[in-house]
Amino acid sequence: MAKAFSVASWNVEHFGAVRANGTPQKPIQPIVDFIAAQKADVVAIYEVRSSIVFQPMVDAMPGYQFHVTEGPQVQEILIGIKKGFSGFVTQKLAFKSGQAALRPGVLVTLTVAGKHYPLVFLHLKSMRDPKGFGLRDDMQQRALDFRKVLNGAGGGNANYIFLGDLNTMGMNLTFSNKDVTAAEELTRLKKRAGAASIKMKVLEKRTPSGLNDQATFWPGSNSSLQPSNLDHVVAADHLQFKQFGGASVDLRGWPQESTTAKRDAWSKAFSDHALLYFEVQRV
Repeated sequence: MAKAFSVASWNVEHFGAVRANGTPQKPIQPIVDFIAAQKADVVAIYEVRSSIVFQPMVDAMPGYQFHVTEGPQVQEILIGIKKGFSGFVTQKLAFKSGQAALRPGVLVTLTVAGKHYPLVFLHLKSMRDPKGFGLRDDMQQRALDFRKVLNGAGGGNANYIFLGDLNTMGMNLTFSNKDVTAAEELTRLKKRAGAASIKMKVLEKRTPSGLNDQATFWPGSNSSLQPSNLDHVVAADHLQFKQFGGASVDLRGWPQESTTAKRDAWSKAFSDHALLYFEVQRV
């Protein structure tokens, strides 16, 4: 089956954050070079903090058109679409759940061989407190329900995907036995996605042996936090994907490093999140 397009989705921790003197907190060029090396048809970068990333991205990826979210939020989402692809980009404020400071979603509708592929890129609310969990849960449901909107608009089975840093970290209620584990939150997402009215699936990710199962977040071996499965791709269940070792999504970055020390170093230099890469097959 022929490839329709490829996607690279990456939360680059505080990408472009600057010190008080205006210099970047992390070198920008190695991060940009890593993004460009993926050669993905669509690129989504989360946690963009300033405009200093603009020129390095344009220079390293001259064949792309770039779009960035705007608003009162501190962190933005940057989208790049390779030349030759027809893409319609819309900022979706509905995914802010009525909270002005939250990040909006980005809807990118690609048209390949006469077929439309709507992709929604999201960076959902973090934190394990009830408010954070509630906002995240609401945003997940909005993303799932959008499938029904797209089905109605297109008169059929939409080729819909939503993805990004969904922050499935669970909920902690102090002095209570009502906690929700990260695994339980992800299971809840999978069950809702698989409902007959939604018909979507959470894609499996290829994880190198010896790592926490499908972990995408590496806080460092000395951190009190554990490696966690926070970043996901949720797709209409009829869509097919290139396989990477039996999984539809390839984890790139620190998961590819062979030792704990190397993973620590990569996370510190680039980002504590892995890059997600996948290829959608034509319908």
